[in-house]
Amino acid sequence: MPLQERTVSRDRAILAACQEAVGYTFKDPALLRAALTHTSGANTRAGSNERLEFLGDSVLGLATCEALYARFPDYQEGDLTKVKSVVVSRKTCARFSEELGLGDYLFTGKGVAVYGELPANMLADVFESLVAAIFLDGGWEAARGFVLRFIGPEVERVASEAVSSNAKSQLQHLTQRLFGAAPRYFLLDEQGPEHDKCFKVAAEAGGHKFPAAWGRTKKEAELKAAMNGVAEVTGEEVPYPSD
Repeated sequence: MPLQERTVSRDRAILAACQEAVGYTFKDPALLRAALTHTSGANTRAGSNERLEFLGDSVLGLATCEALYARFPDYQEGDLTKVKSVVVSRKTCARFSEELGLGDYLFTGKGVAVYGELPANMLADVFESLVAAIFLDGGWEAARGFVLRFIGPEVERVASEAVSSNAKSQLQHLTQRLFGAAPRYFLLDEQGPEHDKCFKVAAEAGGHKFPAAWGRTKKEAELKAAMNGVAEVTGEEVPYPSD
């Protein structure tokens, strides 16, 4: 088989394997080929994935913003911005790329390939380029669905940690002002089998015990207990009554 035919056959095999890994079939495989082409493996700079990376960054950002806006109706701009900055960071994009194994399908120059493990920035670039390619090939819904597969769990994790930190900080500020002491968290009870336990936690400060709360993890129970404490101090309805 002539060299050119072997190259075409190899490229088709790579694109087919990538589409299977990604879970999306391209109507125009040339878009995927462009998304997977690093500047070192392109004949011209315009033939690399740099332009797609630019577009993908915006598509990824919009899909994330829409998801955050719908998921957290009570969040203000600052809170939403903080969560977004972590969810769509270069680090998380590189991790998404690794999960898909995109590095195995990249078209790079020999100078890049000899180094073995690909740098994180290159992995992040190809993920964003892939998002853009799916957007151009299948439209907004296809791109949005692809992005949500990855950012959905990430949004929940980051948001939970952000809210937890904020609730605990807020309660600490209140208890130090009212009681001159920082809150402490006590495990009061735990129920259920080992693989599906629930935990009951209460916050206490200066001899004052706040309403306890149940959670599926101790961390979640502490968060809810902190939110109960803030609600009690501020005269609001306790959000997580335990009884």
